[in-house]
Amino acid sequence: MTPNPILSFDGVTKVFGSGSTETRALDSITFRVMPGELVAVMGPSGCGKSTLLHVAGGLERPTAGQVVTCGRNLGDISLAALSTMRRCDVGYVFQKLNLIPSLTAVENVMLPLELDGMNRRQARTQALQALDEVGLPGVHDRYPDDFSGGQQQRIAIARAIAGTRKVLLADEPTGSLDTLAADSVIELLATLARERGTAVVLVTHEPRFTAWADRVVYLRDGVVVDEAVMHAHTTAADLDDDVAASAQVRS
Repeated sequence: MTPNPILSFDGVTKVFGSGSTETRALDSITFRVMPGELVAVMGPSGCGKSTLLHVAGGLERPTAGQVVTCGRNLGDISLAALSTMRRCDVGYVFQKLNLIPSLTAVENVMLPLELDGMNRRQARTQALQALDEVGLPGVHDRYPDDFSGGQQQRIAIARAIAGTRKVLLADEPTGSLDTLAADSVIELLATLARERGTAVVLVTHEPRFTAWADRVVYLRDGVVVDEAVMHAHTTAADLDDDVAASAQVRS
């Protein structure tokens, strides 16, 4: 039986401001993300990529349309239920890591679990498991400054997946990393999707990261202008050619 989408947008529009200052960040967006799928979202700066993530995770309410995340229609639930969903079901990874330098790696991962009311022993067990999953076993009592940039991002990812989170929203998570560390982090996200069943939505400017994606969604001016299902033979150059060709047809 085909599983239900873990994240769905149906005709979603997001408008900021009004009148002469109105900005339509998203315009009638419709797409689905399945459990265990890595979807890369690409497009020029200002096209609505980050807004899409904010709406998906309930950080912003849509102006129109319907967003369903982890089985909940985000337009129908209370603010308290929305807050619970963000804490328990959705993990966020950003370019800015926001690790607390005075806490160890495991304490950084434990923190949101403890804030949710989990007892310290259980939080530590789940945090250690998450650090193992991201390839950082046995280093849990070191502080963030003791790690490289790529390792710090892995700690941030461990914090985002610890517990029972089903969706991981990553907004340019490798922007401050060198090529080797960046590729390692994206490969990790793909592995988490495949082995853990986590749905990953990755906003990126890097065409080479599409090699790890199941699908690529292209945005321009808040509109989905193209979507590509990735295959083993598909390359970033192929995708760029496809997008250019379809844009030429539409024009």
